[in-house]
Amino acid sequence: MSLATAENPPAATGLPGWLVWAGALAVLVGLWIAAPHVAWLGDPADVFVLPLKGWISSAMDWLVNDLSFGLFTFKELTRGIAWVLGLPLQACIAVLSKGWHLPIGDGTILFPPVPWFAVVAAVTWLGWRFGGRGLAILSFLCFLYLAVFGQWASAMITLSSILVAVPVGVVVGTALGILAHRHEGFARVIRPILDLMQTVPVFAYLVPVLFLFGFGPVSAMIATIIYAMPPMVRVTMLALRGVAPEIVEFGNMTGCTARQMLWRILLPTARPSLMVGVNQVIMLSLNMVIIASMIGAGGLGRDVLTSLRRLAIGDGLEAGLAITLLAITLDRLSQAFVTRQKQPLHVEMDKSFLARHATAVVFFALVFAGFLTAALAPSIALYPQSMVIDTGPFWDELVRLINVHLYDYLDAIKSFLLIYVLVPLKRFMVDAPWLGVMAVLAVAGMRLGGLRLAVTVALMAAFIALTGNWEKAMISVYLCGLSVIIASAIGIPVGILSARHPGIRQVVRTTIDTLQTLPSFVYLIPVVMLFAVGDFSAMIAIVLYALAPAVRYADHGIRKVRPSIIEAGTMAGCKPSQLLWKVQLPLAMPELMLGLNQTIMMALSMLVITALVGTNDLGQEVYIALTRADIGQGVVAGLCVAFIAMIADRLISAWAEERKRQLQIE
Repeated sequence: MSLATAENPPAATGLPGWLVWAGALAVLVGLWIAAPHVAWLGDPADVFVLPLKGWISSAMDWLVNDLSFGLFTFKELTRGIAWVLGLPLQACIAVLSKGWHLPIGDGTILFPPVPWFAVVAAVTWLGWRFGGRGLAILSFLCFLYLAVFGQWASAMITLSSILVAVPVGVVVGTALGILAHRHEGFARVIRPILDLMQTVPVFAYLVPVLFLFGFGPVSAMIATIIYAMPPMVRVTMLALRGVAPEIVEFGNMTGCTARQMLWRILLPTARPSLMVGVNQVIMLSLNMVIIASMIGAGGLGRDVLTSLRRLAIGDGLEAGLAITLLAITLDRLSQAFVTRQKQPLHVEMDKSFLARHATAVVFFALVFAGFLTAALAPSIALYPQSMVIDTGPFWDELVRLINVHLYDYLDAIKSFLLIYVLVPLKRFMVDAPWLGVMAVLAVAGMRLGGLRLAVTVALMAAFIALTGNWEKAMISVYLCGLSVIIASAIGIPVGILSARHPGIRQVVRTTIDTLQTLPSFVYLIPVVMLFAVGDFSAMIAIVLYALAPAVRYADHGIRKVRPSIIEAGTMAGCKPSQLLWKVQLPLAMPELMLGLNQTIMMALSMLVITALVGTNDLGQEVYIALTRADIGQGVVAGLCVAFIAMIADRLISAWAEERKRQLQIE
C-alpha cells in the first residue's frame, strides 16, 4: 500500500518540461564541479552537523531518569506496563513450552506443557472446521514439521509471543483507527506518524524499547507490537470509511446512538476488511521474530540469529522454514475463520450449547486430553529425539560442493560486477553534492505534485544532509537503487509471463509466496557462505527479498487491462508482441510503478538487515547504535532511512496518479 498519493496536480511553471530539467541538471553539474573547492557543497558534515543525536539522547535520559508523576516515575510506569504484558506471555510459555510448578504443602508439583501431539491435533481440528480437508492437511503438515525437524520447543516460545502480541496489536490498532475515523484532526496527526513507523528500520525500534522496558522477552514482544500495529490502524480507518452510505443511513434512521452505530453497524459491516489488518499484524509479528531476538526474545528467532553467526546454513534454513510454516498456518486459519459459511441466527439458536460451540469444545477437549496424557506419562509428551530429522549436514555439504566446484566462476562474476558496476556507481553517488541532489528532487516534486511536494522532498533531503548522514545515505541509495533495478529487471518479465500464461502463474505464485514469507535473515546465510561479506552479498540478499512485489504488481497490472481493450487491439491486427508493448504495458504502467515503489520499500527494509554482512551505510549506523545502546544515533539514522523511503514513495505515487489521470483509469 502506498504511503501517500498526490492530491495536487503538477505545477504549471509556464516553461517546457525539458527546459526545467535541463536547468536542474545544469545546477547539479555546476555544484558538482564546485564541491571539491567548497567543503559544505559536497557534504555539510565537513562544516556543520545539527546536534539532533545529542538532543534525542538527552531527552531519553531525562524521561528514564528524571521524569516523575508524583507517585511513580516514568521508568516505573514503563516497567509496570512490561510487567502487565509479561503475565499473559509467561502463562502462554508455561502452557505451550515449559510447564509450571504448583505449590503443594512444602513442595511443588510440576505440570508439563501441552504435548506436541495434542497441539497438532487441535490445530488440525481448527483447520478442518474453518477450511475443510485441505486446510486441515496443511495445518497438520506444518505443525508436524515443527516436531519432526526438532523445532518444537523454539516454535512454541515464538507462538506464545505471537498469541499475546497479535491480540494486543489488533486491539490497540483498532482503537486508534476508530479514534482517527471519528476525529479528522487526530487522523491528520496520526497519518505522518504511521508513515514514519512503517518506514523507520525495525532496528531503530529496539534501542528506545530497550531503554524504556529493559532487556528480555517482554521488551521484544513490545517492539513486535509497535512494529506490527500500523497496518491495523490504517485498515481500520479505511474499513470504517468504506462502509456503504446506505448502511450508515439505515443506522441513523433506526435511532442508533454513536456507540450502537459503531458496535452494531460499522464494525460488523467492516469485519472482512478488518481481518485483512489482523492478517497483516500476524505476518509482521512473525517477520519481527528474528530481530526481536536481539533484545531478549527466544524461540525460532534466536535460532536463526545463532545460525547466521555460526554460518550454519542447514540449522538456519530449518528454523527459518519453521517461521514460514507458522506464518502460513496462522494466515490461512485467520482467513478461513473470516470467510467460513455461517448458518442463520435462528438456526443456530435452535441448536444445543454443545452443537453451537462444537469447534471450541472439541479444541479444548483435545488440549485437555493431551495435557492429562502428558501428566500421567511425561515421556510421551516430547517428540522422540531418535526420530528427529536433521538436514543441516546436507545443506552444509551442498554449499561446500558449490564452493569447491564453482568458486572460480562465482568469484569472477562478483569481481566483474564490483569493478565495473558497484564501485563506480558508489563513487558517483558519494560524490553527488547535496544541494544539487536536493534541487533535482525539488524540481521532480514540483513537476509531479506541485509546490507542497517539492518542499516536502527537499526538506527531507536537507534533514539527511544536515544531520551528518549524507555520505552514508548516498551509499544506501546506491546499494538499494542498484538492487531495485536488478529486482525489477528480473521481476517484471517474470510477472508478465505469469499474467500471460496461467500454467506459469501457479509456479510463480508458489515461489513468490515462499520468498516473501521466509524471514529476511535467512537470505544472508547462503549468500555470505557463497560470496563472503560485503556490498555484493548485501545486493544479492536485497534482490532476493525485494523481488516479490515487482512480480506481483507486473502480473496484476497486465491482467487488469480490460478484455475489451485487448479485443480491440486484436481486431486492429496487433500481434501478441505489439499488444504487449503498445497496449498492455502502457496501461499497466501505474501498477508497475507502484510495484517499483513497494520494491524500494522492501529493499530499504532489507538494507538494514544487511548491515550484519559488512555494509557501510545507514543500516550499519542503526545497527551500531543498537550495539552501543545509543538512542540518538539510532533514531536519527532510522529517520534518514525513512525519509529516503518517503521521498521515493511520494514521487512515484505522484507520477502513478498523474499517469492514471492521463489514461483515465479508475
